[in-house]
Amino acid sequence: MHLAFVSIPAYGHVNPTLPLVAELVGRGHRVTYFTSADFGPRIRDAGAAFSASGGNWMASMPALAPGQRAQAHLMLPLMNRVFEDIRASFPALVEHLRQDPPDAICFDAMTLSGSMAAEKIGVPAIALMPTYATNEHFSLRSLMPARPPEGADEMAKVAMAMGRLLAEFAAEQGVRTPRMFDGPPAPFNIVFLPREFQPRGETFDDRFRFVGPSVGGRDSEGEWVRGGTGPLLFISLGTTPLNRQPDFFRTCLDAFGGSDWDVAMAVGDQTGLADLGTIAPNIQVRAFFPQLQVLRQTSVFITHAGMNSTMEALYFAVPMLAVPQQPEQEATARRLEELGLGRHLAAEDVGPEALRTAVAALQTDAQVRRNVAAMSEIVRGAGGAAAAATAIESHVHHGAGRFGTVG
Repeated sequence: MHLAFVSIPAYGHVNPTLPLVAELVGRGHRVTYFTSADFGPRIRDAGAAFSASGGNWMASMPALAPGQRAQAHLMLPLMNRVFEDIRASFPALVEHLRQDPPDAICFDAMTLSGSMAAEKIGVPAIALMPTYATNEHFSLRSLMPARPPEGADEMAKVAMAMGRLLAEFAAEQGVRTPRMFDGPPAPFNIVFLPREFQPRGETFDDRFRFVGPSVGGRDSEGEWVRGGTGPLLFISLGTTPLNRQPDFFRTCLDAFGGSDWDVAMAVGDQTGLADLGTIAPNIQVRAFFPQLQVLRQTSVFITHAGMNSTMEALYFAVPMLAVPQQPEQEATARRLEELGLGRHLAAEDVGPEALRTAVAALQTDAQVRRNVAAMSEIVRGAGGAAAAATAIESHVHHGAGRFGTVG
């Protein structure tokens, strides 16, 4: 088969697909991958042919203070940038796909152009979902906290404007408007979570394959050697501009500097060492660490509760202290607590003593460790890249006619 992959330019969306790409290529299939140029090297390392498509508009995402909700005046410029990017890149994407037709288009569920391109050229559409799946019974909206009255009207206007722009562009292209939050994004959907972590997982039918995370395929992330012999504490707020939180990282330094913890702290590429002050010898600070290597040895993970980091931590049976930075992460933080897999610390409660207390409690909580070990078995048993590849093969060869090309 020839499969086209299309993704938004975000590590949390590209990274989960790389082991799947490598698995498909290993089985003799050909993969062409479309996203921004930043991701070319790691995609080629996975064995796919890479074609740059669109710019990295994620890099212009506004950085928010911990606990700060997205506001209309911050989101409008980003939304306009997204649609400028789609209008500029979509015709070239479609032309490339017509010149070298795939047997199916596998698109990240947040990638607006993926399902439109599949319908435009008449091939099966397969959604790849690195976070919660949506169907007729469950929507991601239901996990989001209510917006305060003073901001609700303006954000509602932003959402309506985005819907209008998307509908207008789809109409110009002669295709249906993609689904974003309500109902399945495609006739067939690969979900990189285990069903047991998915809210209302029992309501999802055979249009969905819950394969869990695909861990691997990121050998190019660099080397790392532990700095000490104590229990390892890993701290990271992810890879988006939301990780620009020097105050939070200084609080972590105050909390764990000079302690018995061996600390690895990833501060992102927008916080420099000069922003942090004195760094104790027991703490290693880098922009980024090779996360999979670190998690293999981690005792407790302080995380933003992004889904990619959450699934990787569960794969390695690491309890989590969630310090979410945005609403979807707040939902995952609550899910971790519901399932007894970690604890949730709200932004306004973050302080040195609160961090020390929560981390110490997780280190010694036998029930949390049993829960995390049980979920790790579920995550590892979900099938990962191999199960996803088999599901795609079966769907394209046998099931596409049943499901059609778009939802």
